[in-house]
Amino acid sequence: MALTIYNTLTRGKQVFTPIEAGKIRMYVCGMTVYDYCHLGHARVLVAFDVIVRYLRARGFEVDYVRNITDIDDKILRRAADNGEPYTALTTRFIDAMHEDERRLGVLPPTHEPRATHHIGDIIALIEKLIANGYAYVAANRDVYYAVDKFAGYGKLSGKNPDELLAGARIEVDEAKRDARDFALWKAARADEEAVWESPWGPGRPGWHIECSAMSTCCLGDTFDIHGGGPDLRFPHHENEIAQSEAATGKHYVNYWMHAGAVRVDGEKMSKSLGNFFTIREILDKYDAEVVRYLLISSHYRSSIDYSQESLQEARKGLDRFYRALEAFGDVVPASGEALQQSAFYDRFTLAMDDDFNTREALSAMYDLVRAINVEQDAEQRVRLAAELKGLGAIFGILQQDPVAYFQAERGAGESLGEFEGGLSGADIDALIEERLQARKDRNFARSDEIRDLLKAQGIVLEDGKGGTTWRRE
Repeated sequence: MALTIYNTLTRGKQVFTPIEAGKIRMYVCGMTVYDYCHLGHARVLVAFDVIVRYLRARGFEVDYVRNITDIDDKILRRAADNGEPYTALTTRFIDAMHEDERRLGVLPPTHEPRATHHIGDIIALIEKLIANGYAYVAANRDVYYAVDKFAGYGKLSGKNPDELLAGARIEVDEAKRDARDFALWKAARADEEAVWESPWGPGRPGWHIECSAMSTCCLGDTFDIHGGGPDLRFPHHENEIAQSEAATGKHYVNYWMHAGAVRVDGEKMSKSLGNFFTIREILDKYDAEVVRYLLISSHYRSSIDYSQESLQEARKGLDRFYRALEAFGDVVPASGEALQQSAFYDRFTLAMDDDFNTREALSAMYDLVRAINVEQDAEQRVRLAAELKGLGAIFGILQQDPVAYFQAERGAGESLGEFEGGLSGADIDALIEERLQARKDRNFARSDEIRDLLKAQGIVLEDGKGGTTWRRE
């Protein structure tokens, strides 16, 4: 089966054909770094991380660009509120973003351009738009894109430009000709910190033009895939198309991909509703691999519900995989030809080739778990375990040693019993030693008491020839 991708531009699945055989040029809109990344950002980060991992596993050379917006109105307002330079603010939150990505197992992109490093490219792009008749310098020295000049405006979002005009407003301090026009360059206001020189006077870029400049600078005038969050389809991505195609005269992007929204306990995530969570708040309470598993357990285009119950289900699913690997220790994951000869790999790729259907791909992995559990031949079981770990690697999961996974201390949100944060590994080992001594002393009442105490704390003991082992439920 050929790889198909749901293209937001055409509103349907299309067989994927790269511009250059074997190579994919891909751009995903990254973060505006004025605060900590939230759960919606995690969805986008993990969704496209899995997509890139899969494309590479399938043999493509992927040039993956994910930008950083480090100059923006929100950044400047937050820095002013904090009484700090905007560069100090962005540096702090870029570092925090990278830490969140590492904890979630998100691989770094091939390139990570920052808007402030591409001011020259942005100015050059605006100059082209002015020269081509698609932009104008207003009386206040702002530069605006003239939406009515671009015949294809609205083709990504499906919005009618005339309807947009009817519902648009012009603020009293704006000098644009049309309510739909948007800023490409903002003239410097009094006492602004972020200012660059331009042919139209000192100022700074608008948000939309930044991504047009960074994407085309890194990937060329036309590239294969552009992705982002559900809220970027309009106006951001619509404006990117208008800017880029008007400047270059070429088709901008072949396949547009948008991740689904995140809901919390069935409601839209919102600070006003008190259900807004940053990535680090979540990872302080829940294991990062459990959170990652939750994010990939639904198709990337579908909405996902974040709740205590959904995280518990994610933990159960991940536990099931690790239990299947537990008897094999740190087995080396199958890869390359060895993995590709597997019937389970065929089912896995069949699902992923259908617009990256991670939910169905996980179903194939669950069937592999069942095969491991019923297989009688020891050598064959090891091979199947290696296949399971190899498929997990494509999703960025199942790479921990199973013993370490089951013995890892749970986050605050996963703790059981009366002990704050749960029992530590040292506490458990000490109780197991006490139980062993009690059994030697034939004090079976104390032995049972310790087992029951541990069970109440979510600790399962397994007695075997090699001694007693334990894991967390």
